[in-house]
Amino acid sequence: MSKIREIQVRKCVVTHERLPKSKLLRVVRVDGIAVIDSSGVRGGRGAYIIPDIEIIKKAKKKNSFARALRMKIDGEIYDELIALVDDGNDFCKNE
Repeated sequence: MSKIREIQVRKCVVTHERLPKSKLLRVVRVDGIAVIDSSGVRGGRGAYIIPDIEIIKKAKKKNSFARALRMKIDGEIYDELIALVDDGNDFCKNE
């Protein structure tokens, strides 16, 4: 008998949509700094966002990651996310 794996669902910090973890980008707080977790398994407090440039811009305007990660965030992490999405990486297409 084979086991059926449940799809892990996470909520976007901006839109509050619940989506499969593989469809979202993760930002994690590690030792007081925020880093993009491309593997999705790094330890620490994490927050998820839909990989869309407009949504990332809304997150920057609302300072969503600062609230979710409970720390001060500089604008650099948002710029890195925009660059990652803008490059057209197909990280979400693995399903």
